[in-house]
Amino acid sequence: MLPPRFDYLAPRSLDEALEFLDGHGDDAKVLAGGQSLIPVLKLRFASPAWLVDINRIPGLDEIAEQDGHLRVGALVRHRDAERSPVLRERYPTMAEAAPQVSDPLVRNLGTVCGSLAHADPSGDWGAVMLAMDADLVARSKSGTRTIAARDFFDGPFTTALRPDELLVEARVPARPGTGGAYLKLERKVGDFATAAVAVRVTMSDGRIGEAGIGLTAVGPNNLKATEAEAALAGADPSDEAFREAAELAARAASPSTDMRGSAEYKRNIVRVFTERGLRRSVAMAIADGGA
Repeated sequence: MLPPRFDYLAPRSLDEALEFLDGHGDDAKVLAGGQSLIPVLKLRFASPAWLVDINRIPGLDEIAEQDGHLRVGALVRHRDAERSPVLRERYPTMAEAAPQVSDPLVRNLGTVCGSLAHADPSGDWGAVMLAMDADLVARSKSGTRTIAARDFFDGPFTTALRPDELLVEARVPARPGTGGAYLKLERKVGDFATAAVAVRVTMSDGRIGEAGIGLTAVGPNNLKATEAEAALAGADPSDEAFREAAELAARAASPSTDMRGSAEYKRNIVRVFTERGLRRSVAMAIADGGA
């Protein structure tokens, strides 16, 4: 199918883009990588009057550490995250997730923030940002607001973003002594996940200081396994603690039975992947100097 007719704007500055979004609201859609938006247009699930192409706006393609955070700009491609030495060295959950996003063709054009704004329940980055306790920074003509990742996803393909806002960056706290993992089951390369789990563990005085667990493709949106996280806080990194947290993460999942498997099967994947991810993350955190 062909998309409906639309007008096209390619602003040269962020202010120009925000001014336009302020005046057009729901009639405009932002185009970054287009790997989600273009199929939606072709299937006529969306019929915007305008596309606002932000690819010519400078300064939105940076991955940089600043003021105790990692900043991932709106035009950072999946491939940029995949190849980032900063992610490989200090943000292992993100580093493991990046090469598992779809396939190389999509990773070459698709953006991290675009994936977050699309809010597909099967999207990988949403679970990662939940596990990392990230903040998402939205800009509009009227100003900037910061939205915690746990408050960002409202449901399938819906977020807390207003029509006049642009997601300009994801902001991830820097945590020394942290390990992480992203485990994903897919039928073939490029397929949506049957289920996936993002794990992040920070060690403190030989115990688990804090943990983050995000779930992919097992609910109406990416889920944060808060009870499992709470159970791990201050716990000894023992097999018993890992098993308990994995059971709690599985209970937090709300999967549906479909062609990829039954709900019970997917919940068991969450349990197994959570336990496996916690073991790997703790070992990585200790090796990284976590004490």
